Amino acid sequence: MSLAVFEKLVALFDAEHAHYRVVTHAPVRTSEEAARVRGTALSQGARAMVCRVKRSSTQRVYVLAVLPADQQLDFTKVVTAVGGKKASLATPEEAQALTDCEMGAVPPVSFHPDLLLIADPSLALRNDEISFNAGLRERSIIMAAKDYLRIVAPQLETII
Repeated sequence: MSLAVFEKLVALFDAEHAHYRVVTHAPVRTSEEAARVRGTALSQGARAMVCRVKRSSTQRVYVLAVLPADQQLDFTKVVTAVGGKKASLATPEEAQALTDCEMGAVPPVSFHPDLLLIADPSLALRNDEISFNAGLRERSIIMAAKDYLRIVAPQLETII
């Protein structure tokens, strides 16, 4: 859906001399399908979830929470990480507006100033490489985990 996001990712990773490769495959809907078509372990998948965190009755923050695809997001830990009171998934419309991607194609990178990026440290500790959808359901990037951390510099928080 978002070739523009894919192109931004490639430009960013090229400019920063990342070790990565692009995999084109049939469109996928689940993390399990993605791992299968990429030829990677499920634990290598970087699941990116757009969350809405309420800080007060009038203030909310949007968070792109990144975690290993074989784990479940703990919303309570997301709330703690960003100083909120309650968290939920953003609506598909909110996610689209913040990422320019349909849900399921969101990469673990935020290009929007109002989308705070946090990642669980286990993502890079468990595997040398991570994999993720790159703005399109039929295109993935597999890259060195250390390059992801160096280039994207997410706020590291335990969120699983």
